[in-house]
Amino acid sequence: MLKDGRFCCHFVVAFCLCALPLFGKSEAVAERLSSASSVFSEIMQAPDKSIPRDLLNRAECVVVVPGLKSGGFLAGAKYGKGFILCRRQGGSGWSAPGSIRIEGGSFGFQLGAEETDVITLVMNDQGVKAVLSSQYTLGGQADVAAGPVGRSSSAQTSGWMDAGILSYSRLRGIFAGVSLQGATLRVNLDDNQVLYGKKFDNREIVTSHAVRTPAAAKQLLAELNRYSTREKKA
Repeated sequence: MLKDGRFCCHFVVAFCLCALPLFGKSEAVAERLSSASSVFSEIMQAPDKSIPRDLLNRAECVVVVPGLKSGGFLAGAKYGKGFILCRRQGGSGWSAPGSIRIEGGSFGFQLGAEETDVITLVMNDQGVKAVLSSQYTLGGQADVAAGPVGRSSSAQTSGWMDAGILSYSRLRGIFAGVSLQGATLRVNLDDNQVLYGKKFDNREIVTSHAVRTPAAAKQLLAELNRYSTREKKA
């Protein structure tokens, strides 16, 4: 009996030790989703310094990377994790989030170690196809441009109009369009497994109504729906 009791105790301890890393990953992904929601909401609330609503309404997908890390002088290593959400079929509402990693690329002037919040709008089918591939270098298959800032894009210069992907960043409270040419965007299968219990590809997540939105992602979806509207396609 004592031996059985010791065995059960050892089993429980071993199970808990194995579960700890998964629990830690789950907490980290949930916290990142919360940060992504806060970043998006704070940027959209800024008067005359937000992403133009008309552009957001036209976007096919949105990528949010909170706290992308960079270091060096004028150039350096960059790395961050975030999420991609796309329009549901028919154009109404947003999908569950797929997990992404972003690495490398040029962000212009930088000094020392920095953390930058990045938001990217995917504006057309070519851009969607590119960002939903397992690995995509921004500026490769679809043109990437720094997006305009303000209440409306109509009064902005037209240099971005033909771009499939528009990018923005916020650093030290300053929000502006930024070029991410050369940055690599990859699917993060490990974080997708944490969120969904399976290593879903991002295309599976954003195109399937069968993939349920995790509770941790509901606030991010609520913020996207709050600031973007689009009539459902017939």
